[in-house]
Amino acid sequence: MAESGGNGVKTALRAARIGRVVLRYRLDDLLDGTPAERWLNLAKPFVPRASSDIAAQSRGARLRLALQELGPIFVKFGQILSTRRDLIPPDIADELSMLKERVQPFDGETARQIVERALGCVIDEAFASFDLQPLASASVAQVHSATLLDGRAVVVKVLRPGVERQIAADIALLKSAAGLMARTHARADRIRPREVVAEIETTLAAELDLQREGANASVMRRNWQGSPDLYAPEIIWTHTTEDILTMERVHGIPSDDIAALDAAGVDRKALAAKGVRVFYTQVFRDNFFHADAHAGNIWVDDDPSRAADPRFIAVDFGIVGQLTPEDQYYLAENFMAIFNKDYRRIAELHVEAGWVPAGVRIEELEAATRAVCEPYFTRALSEISLAEVLVKLFRTAQKYQLTLQPQLILLQKTLLNIEGVGRQLDPELDIWAVARPVLQQILLQRYSSKRLLQDFRKRLPAIMTYAPGAPKLIYTWLNQQVQGQQKMEIQSKELVELNRTIRILQQRTIAAIIGSGLLLVAAVLYGLDAGGPQWLSVPAWSWIAGIGGLLAVSMAALPRR
Repeated sequence: MAESGGNGVKTALRAARIGRVVLRYRLDDLLDGTPAERWLNLAKPFVPRASSDIAAQSRGARLRLALQELGPIFVKFGQILSTRRDLIPPDIADELSMLKERVQPFDGETARQIVERALGCVIDEAFASFDLQPLASASVAQVHSATLLDGRAVVVKVLRPGVERQIAADIALLKSAAGLMARTHARADRIRPREVVAEIETTLAAELDLQREGANASVMRRNWQGSPDLYAPEIIWTHTTEDILTMERVHGIPSDDIAALDAAGVDRKALAAKGVRVFYTQVFRDNFFHADAHAGNIWVDDDPSRAADPRFIAVDFGIVGQLTPEDQYYLAENFMAIFNKDYRRIAELHVEAGWVPAGVRIEELEAATRAVCEPYFTRALSEISLAEVLVKLFRTAQKYQLTLQPQLILLQKTLLNIEGVGRQLDPELDIWAVARPVLQQILLQRYSSKRLLQDFRKRLPAIMTYAPGAPKLIYTWLNQQVQGQQKMEIQSKELVELNRTIRILQQRTIAAIIGSGLLLVAAVLYGLDAGGPQWLSVPAWSWIAGIGGLLAVSMAALPRR
């Protein structure tokens, strides 16, 4: 009980300090209409008035300065919040995107003790050398240079001592504030404060597990092994735990250091175009993309032999993104529809994906989409930003009860970063011209007959496992349909779509039955191996039946329009 009371006192003191900073930077106007407004008004006489320098700053700049004063976790909060351009005004998002983590490093001797505790041995048994002076320091961890016993140069990332407790305390405070705002703020449904805090908590939790970051780096390295476009350093797993991460030391030029890139003779135009291609390849080929791709984490190889064909180097893999196959498909189709100025298709895709309710009038959403996109096509191609179009589309769709997965928000933020880096490297970069052929090629490969056959072969064992029971299941289902015994549980919110759903089911029933039958035939033919022409060790007739079955089942499983 005493510990609980002590935590309550600490929380109250922390809240009081935050209140003082809010008033000092004249941010109380951002809390108008909330219960905090009354308490801040009571505290105003006890807080010095804002200096003239602070008063002259924009609201976004004042918020940025306040977060920097509150400490590293609030800086991280601001960095994450800056990516939520669907929730906050552009002027505030622009300012928060300028936040940098300038954090005092902790003692090198403490870092050595953490490494020894994590590895279970004295540091001289694990490393030939370990520099106690950190190379860099951030809110969650700091980095030290070291040498392995075999002579390889590495860097060791070490979690800050006590960072878990500090983050937990600040997250608890943010949750309390979010709950209060959700209950009282007039625009809480648009701001979604609990969702924002949950996203921050998830991001920070991922960054606290350095073994997870190492796994992310390994996947990225495997995806781009031997590529002239992107390099991911090797993880030294024998020297990596949840608290420390050891990886190959790499050298490069920060991607926003234009002077250094020019001095190294790097072809910046080629580099900018390559960055866009790498991003779209990560998203749509690998479905695994670096989601913290600012200039501090994306370097350029400084090898002089690569100046004409420069290569990116990725570091810091704490945040990566993946999409569901459905979101991946719909996002790619949305991009292609934007390229083709097909506003009707964009509206239909938003409904098909379930991003907006099925009851939305397509014509109305199409008109809203046209109003967002059409002005961009009056600009020079080098001035068009896909990320900006995407942000505005999501903002517009919010009026139609848009529901977005966190992965899409992460992708939107990454696209903003990638385009920002690309435009710094080449102000005349035509992102549309670079992205479109890459996306078209990836889509052709992903949905090609070869890929379909590969998927079919992968699923053959499962088909053969369940095939013997399929005829009985189909017979039972058909018998229930004929006798009117099919049971349906419908809740009130589904009644509106009942007629539409029944019509869709009727249209797809035949396709599902035919598809199931053909897949059964394909499995039987494969199991019997009756001879005849074969391809990839599978009878030709099995291929034909299987492909026909997959096409029929795919038609039955198409997303609802």
